[in-house]
Amino acid sequence: MSNTNGWTIDQWQQAYLSGDINPQDVLPALRDSLDPEDPAWIYILSDAEIQQQITALQSPQEQPLYGIPFALKDNIDAEGLATTAACPGFSYVANADATLVARLKAAGAILLGKTNLDQFATGLVGTRSPYGAVPNSFNPDYVSGGSSSGSAVTVARGLVPFSIGTDTAGSGRVPAGFNNIVGLKPTKGRFSINGVVPACKSLDCTSVFALTVKDAETVAEIVEGFDPADGYSRTQPHPARLLPTQPRFGIPAELPWFDDSEAEKAWRKTLSQLEQQGVELVPLDFSDMQTLAQLLYGGPWVAERHAAVGEFMAEHADKMNPVVRGIIEQAKNFSATDAYRAEYRRAELVRSIQLSMATVDALLVPTAPRLPTIAEVEADPVAVNSQLGTWTNFVNLADCSALALPAGLRDDGLPFGITLIGAAWQDAALAEFGRQWQATIGGKLGATETPFAGNHDDASVPPDHVRLAVVGAHLSGMPLNPQLTERQARLVEQTRTESQYRLYALPNTTPPKPGLVRSSDGEAIIVELWDMPVDQFGSFVALIPAPLGIGTLTLNDGREVKGFICENHAIDGATDITHLGGWRAFIEK
Repeated sequence: MSNTNGWTIDQWQQAYLSGDINPQDVLPALRDSLDPEDPAWIYILSDAEIQQQITALQSPQEQPLYGIPFALKDNIDAEGLATTAACPGFSYVANADATLVARLKAAGAILLGKTNLDQFATGLVGTRSPYGAVPNSFNPDYVSGGSSSGSAVTVARGLVPFSIGTDTAGSGRVPAGFNNIVGLKPTKGRFSINGVVPACKSLDCTSVFALTVKDAETVAEIVEGFDPADGYSRTQPHPARLLPTQPRFGIPAELPWFDDSEAEKAWRKTLSQLEQQGVELVPLDFSDMQTLAQLLYGGPWVAERHAAVGEFMAEHADKMNPVVRGIIEQAKNFSATDAYRAEYRRAELVRSIQLSMATVDALLVPTAPRLPTIAEVEADPVAVNSQLGTWTNFVNLADCSALALPAGLRDDGLPFGITLIGAAWQDAALAEFGRQWQATIGGKLGATETPFAGNHDDASVPPDHVRLAVVGAHLSGMPLNPQLTERQARLVEQTRTESQYRLYALPNTTPPKPGLVRSSDGEAIIVELWDMPVDQFGSFVALIPAPLGIGTLTLNDGREVKGFICENHAIDGATDITHLGGWRAFIEK
């Protein structure tokens, strides 16, 4: 079979489209190459189970994830397979796919196996499982992070291009940071949790691990969407907004490192890189975030974990991991009155956090303040685990979106990661910056030898945006450019049209404006491409005076975008400036 180790979704797609590989050859061979003793896996599907999925495939033209393998955290249902939540005594055979799994399969993705986790998704270390501790993909002496340990490691080692985890307190982010991969934690309700064993159902999110931000977004766009079977599902209330070209990130004014000097050095290096990119870093007081984070395990939300597995605990407590059992047993210390008081406190803290976040474009934190060894966790499992949640535990309680990103390797060769945190439904904005960041730092993908090959999707339009080509007075620095920027439009690139246009300086226009007309004897004309939120586009078009309008332009690379066009009758008496190649050259001559 072809060596698919470290392939991105793009590479899988291209290999299928070109005919270099086919599912029947590559997927069974990939399955046979997996080690059933590998603690990253709880269950690897049989040849027959793989074949059943291959038979259901349609074509790479019809299915965006055609034949692409993925791994699934074993607290998420897949029809006909056991769901264990890393507790064999709890195991049951799922009679249906979780909504998210069904959407992946419909898109052509092939489930390769169920992955290990901290039992009942209670932990950030990846060691609380009877199926074994999952070692870090860079150094087996260190933890992989949890609870989605197996999901992260199978991606980092290049076995699959993406996997699905869950995130309540950081389980979809900490393992990403510890294994040099991307962890996309969506806004609560963006992805369905129907078919997921609850941890804290009101806070739970399904999440995506991938080698690149682009791949994480590809999967997210397939699985997102309202699900009536999920009581916590919701739809995005407004179109997405992108971050400014030079964003302001709020960073913690004080950071505990718990004696991990390598993590501290890596953080300082990362901040320097960001500043070189034009990011403004704004120290903020994170004390409200820290207070909110303490409510997750130090308050009545542990009772929500008990609500999920209380009946099982009552009869089978001896079959549970003792650390996990001890955490959930704390539920008996809280009353219904305590729960309401804690909710009131949460609301007060969240309001304060929202006001603080409104002063910046997003928050930026280390994904975790330290990377401990497995031995260190075994020596003090509760305290070390708590430390790892320093910058993650508050996020779901505050209804935020988050994106964990690789930030290179520390001086000791271990990964370091950062996390962007935004308000609810700021997912697209975080991802757009994340793509730029990953392209800037480069490096290798996960723990593989595959180098980051750059963003091949630079031409893609962000969700809920229109790509607009401007040719005259709306260019950067020109008089009408504020009509774009005040509508949160973002400059993408300067490029040219195909060689089928002529450019005219129109008479009697204020400010001076050009007219772009399609012509068989035309030339390529310089344009700027801007991405504008869809809900702002109508008000922008309403400002455009005759004889100008918005039509569809063809660029020199074949792309078609919306752009300024001119009615043909208006060129009577206009000056043909096509030979100058663009409006700026005419203005400056």
